[in-house]
Amino acid sequence: MPRARLAPSGERRTPSVSRIVEGLLRWYATEARDLPWRRTKDPYAILVSEILLQQTRVETAIPYYERFLRAFPTVAALAEARIDDVLKLWEGLGYYRRAHHLQRAVREMVRLHDAQVPAGLAALRALPGIGPYTAAAVASIAFDVDTPVLDGNVVRVLSRAFRVPGDPARARTRRALEERARALVPPGRAGEMNQALMDLGARICVPRAPRCAACPIAEECAAHDHGDEQRFPERSAKRPAPHRDVVAGVVWARGRSRVLLAQRKVGDLLGGLWEFPGGTVEAGETLAGALQRELDEELGIRVAVGEHLVTVHHAFTHFRMALHVLHCRHTAGRPQTHGCAAFAWVEVERILDYALSVADQKVAAILLAEVRGRREPGR
Repeated sequence: MPRARLAPSGERRTPSVSRIVEGLLRWYATEARDLPWRRTKDPYAILVSEILLQQTRVETAIPYYERFLRAFPTVAALAEARIDDVLKLWEGLGYYRRAHHLQRAVREMVRLHDAQVPAGLAALRALPGIGPYTAAAVASIAFDVDTPVLDGNVVRVLSRAFRVPGDPARARTRRALEERARALVPPGRAGEMNQALMDLGARICVPRAPRCAACPIAEECAAHDHGDEQRFPERSAKRPAPHRDVVAGVVWARGRSRVLLAQRKVGDLLGGLWEFPGGTVEAGETLAGALQRELDEELGIRVAVGEHLVTVHHAFTHFRMALHVLHCRHTAGRPQTHGCAAFAWVEVERILDYALSVADQKVAAILLAEVRGRREPGR
C-alpha cells in the first residue's frame, strides 16, 4: 500500500514554494556536481555544453566538451571551421543536427553580435537551432537572467513535487509545469536554482527508485506525501518503434585498394556524415537487388554484388535499423551526386579519417580488420 504522511490536522500538506527554494539552494551550495562548464562564465562555453547535453548524458558529454573547446575555443573559431572537422569531433555522439545548428548559430553571432553570444532571451531564441530550453539555460547561467528552464530532469522533479497530472508532452501540462518552474525562480539566482533542479533530477529524483531519503525537499514533495512518486511524470503509452532493413555496399574500385564513400545531404538524417552508400530495402526486394537500385539512384553507378560483410543493428529515436553490408565491385558508371552531397574514393586505411555514424564506424572497423587479416603472413 502506498504510504501517506498527514499534517497534524489530518490533511495532506501543500508544498511550500519558499521552503523548496531554500532547501534546493542550500543543498546545491554543498552538493553541486563539479562539471567543467560550471568552472566558467564564458557564455560560448556554456552554450556548447547545453547543446552537447541535449539527448546526451553528462558523463558522455564531458570528453566531447573538452575536445570541442580545444579545437574551437571561440565563437569565431567555430564559425570559420569546416563542417567536416566539426562533425568529426561530434562523431559517435549522435543527433548530428545539433552540430550543424550550433555552427549556423555562431555564424549568426559573427554577423549580428560581434562574434559574441547575445545576452537576451529573444536574441538567443532568434539563433538557428536554439530552442526555449537552451535559450533559458544560457541566459540564466551565463547572464543571470531571471528565467526558469524545463528539461527532462526538471520536469520530473516538478511533476513529483507538485503532483502535476498529465503527460508533459501535452501543451496544457507543459504550461502548468512552466508556471511551477517560474514560481521557483529566486530573483538574481535563477542560474543556481535551474542547475539545482537539474542536479536533483539527475542524482536524487531519478526515474526509477528515486532516493527520497536523500532528497532535500522530500518534506515538501506532494508525490512523496502521497507515496506515489513512481506515478509522475505521467506518460502516454508509446508505440513500438518500426523496423527498417537497410543495405549498404563496400564498393571496391579496380585493384581493391579504395572504396567509395558518400556524404549525406545536410538536411537528411545524419546530414553531413559520410557512409557506405545504400538505402532502404523495399518490399519484395533482395538485398542485392536493393543495393544495385540504390547505388544507381544515388550515385549513377553499376556494381556486381559479392559477399555479405556484416549486419549491424542500431536504434534511432523513431525506428530500429538492421544495416546489411555487402561487398561489391564497381563495374560501370562514373559516380554522380544524384542523391548525396559528395562522394570520395578512399584508401581503406583512411576510412576512419572521415566523420561516420556509429553504425558505419562499426562497419569500417570490421572491414579494416578483414583487410588487415588478409595481409597477415600465412593467410
